[in-house]
Amino acid sequence: MNNKKTGAILLSFFMLLGVIFLGYYFKVIHEQKKNVLPIVYAERNHHVAPFSFTNQDGKTITQNDVKGKIYVASYFFATCKGICPKMNENMSKVYTAFRGNKDVMILSHTVDPMKDSAPALKAYSLRFDADPNQWMFLTGDKKQLYDMARYSYLLSAEDDTAGVKIEDDFIHDKHYTLVDRYGRVRGFYDGLEQSDIDKLIKDINSLLQEKE
Repeated sequence: MNNKKTGAILLSFFMLLGVIFLGYYFKVIHEQKKNVLPIVYAERNHHVAPFSFTNQDGKTITQNDVKGKIYVASYFFATCKGICPKMNENMSKVYTAFRGNKDVMILSHTVDPMKDSAPALKAYSLRFDADPNQWMFLTGDKKQLYDMARYSYLLSAEDDTAGVKIEDDFIHDKHYTLVDRYGRVRGFYDGLEQSDIDKLIKDINSLLQEKE
């Protein structure tokens, strides 16, 4: 085989490698630009509704306080002897993983606002050394608390047989809801399962790197 043919073959070979490399590169870039996590009800343009609650320091908290933040929403009540202590214990692992990160927040809503006043929630929050600027324990109007669970955070009151029934019209769900910077629901996690806690931490890290 003469030098011209050898050179042509080598040139073709390296061109093919170049095409393969470029194809792989653009595929990786495309995948990085895509959302890692699904957007729940994206086709319905579902977003968390405006809200106004009171945190453990007596401060009014609205959707403006979580604007541009990634946050986890959950429901509990301070006098619960069932699943709540374990759920909040596990939530404290999420809190520890992102403590001090101003882009990540936790909103723990009471389902028993009659008993769970701001001072009661403050005392409860101290069990977890919770920074009220990052991990907020919220109380407020019962209907709005319940409506946020059902219609914004999509926590089912009908199918959760593992929950704790507070009243005839509400079941305390054992799940957490992950919300992105744009107020969109991105995932649900079993607050009693360590594997789900690990996945939640991983998914929050993914959202921190996600770009639209």
